[in-house]
Amino acid sequence: MDTTIVAAPIGKRGRNSSVILTDRLCERRVAQRTKFYDRKCPGLYVSITTAGVATFSFKFTDRQTGKQRTGWLGAYNPETFTVEDARSKVYGFKAMGCEALAETFRDQKTTKAKRGKTVGEIIDERITWMKTPVKKPDGEMRPRLESWENTASHLNRFLRPRLGKKLAIEVTKHDIATLSNDIVAGKFGKRSVSNARHMRKAASGLFNWAAEAGRDYVTASPCVNLPKLDPEHPRTRVLSEDEIRTFWHGLDRDDLPYDRRSRLALKFELVTMLRSRELLGARRDELFDLVGEHPRFDVPIKRVKKRRVIQQPLSDLAVEIIKEALTSDDQQFVFESPMYEGQPIHRKAMADALRGTKHEKNKDKTKTAGLCELLGLKPFTPHDLRRTAATLAGDLGFDDAWIAKCLDHAPSKKSEQIVPTVTGKVYNLSKRMKEKRAVLDGVAAELRRIIKGPQGRVRQEPRGLSRKSRRRERQDSRLEDPPD
Repeated sequence: MDTTIVAAPIGKRGRNSSVILTDRLCERRVAQRTKFYDRKCPGLYVSITTAGVATFSFKFTDRQTGKQRTGWLGAYNPETFTVEDARSKVYGFKAMGCEALAETFRDQKTTKAKRGKTVGEIIDERITWMKTPVKKPDGEMRPRLESWENTASHLNRFLRPRLGKKLAIEVTKHDIATLSNDIVAGKFGKRSVSNARHMRKAASGLFNWAAEAGRDYVTASPCVNLPKLDPEHPRTRVLSEDEIRTFWHGLDRDDLPYDRRSRLALKFELVTMLRSRELLGARRDELFDLVGEHPRFDVPIKRVKKRRVIQQPLSDLAVEIIKEALTSDDQQFVFESPMYEGQPIHRKAMADALRGTKHEKNKDKTKTAGLCELLGLKPFTPHDLRRTAATLAGDLGFDDAWIAKCLDHAPSKKSEQIVPTVTGKVYNLSKRMKEKRAVLDGVAAELRRIIKGPQGRVRQEPRGLSRKSRRRERQDSRLEDPPD
């Protein structure tokens, strides 16, 4: 019986080539998927993807069928599976004989299934689990993890390309650390410590979920005791009084390219300290007592970051903005989209208005200039308006705990004594409306002082009129009320 194994003939394969495989070669970066065949061990080759994943395979001819077959040997890992390990494995297969070798690779899929699932398969299951609708505390059916899209994005952008084909039980701490370092080094695009941190969080959630009883895809998470990432420096952008004045009056200009409601939403964030997502979906039925002494805005759980209802008092300045935004009795959303009737403006509309929009093909080229550029202001984000309002409140002497309530931040200490979390979540349901109203009314008064014009009054020009009409109205008012 002839037990010789015939290695696959290696001819010209374009970008594929025959070399002496080394570990260093397996770690090289390639512009497109490339195969390198080993001269020392005929039939053995390594396939390297653009994501840096190197996998060993072995080509041979099955004597029983006369067809060429390929057997997958494993993924390169400098700790557990190197070039020499792959060669030893191939030499062992050759010693088994043709029939035994063919049978071994014929059953490889079955063996692999018994060993467990790949990282890619677990990612698919995890995403399906995250986005499955479940009943929430407010009675609505929403995805199990409402931020699942962000988590899925990090899993698909970083983890899947590098480790997707690898068995989950074979993923090591070194794999996660290397992936994290490559993200920070810019091998997945822009250098970003933040992306590396989010990838680690998504991967940790994935493997912890995979290790839960009933799944047991892995025995333990490889995302433990990873090297610490460099600290991220928090944003500290706060608008000065001159910038606030320029910004506020600039939003009232008629020559700006962005719709009026998007600009009103930017004002509203500065006045109320609410997050963009919380205020953009504001509905008419979420507003209370607008013509009374205690106007407020109730933000439902589904739009709040901490998943708790926010009862935000409204200052007189905030009420003015709302009344201008509500142009008809049929309008349900305060900041309604100019393009899609009956829908709120897009969640990115405020950020796009500030920074401008980019060309789809040339990201370095501006398509429409942003408000910051048009008004000559140093770039800032909608979230910086929250920080600016909080800073104004702090400068006015308000207590940090009161300001934290306006920002929907839960203070962890009170009078140098740690307050149990359960106290705030279950027992103390007070919204501290008096303190919050005092802070927001104080910020509104300070903003009015800042945005006053040279004549000492707030610039409030009527909307919806032409420049000529507004000029005629100002002339008429001067005739009716002549100076002393």
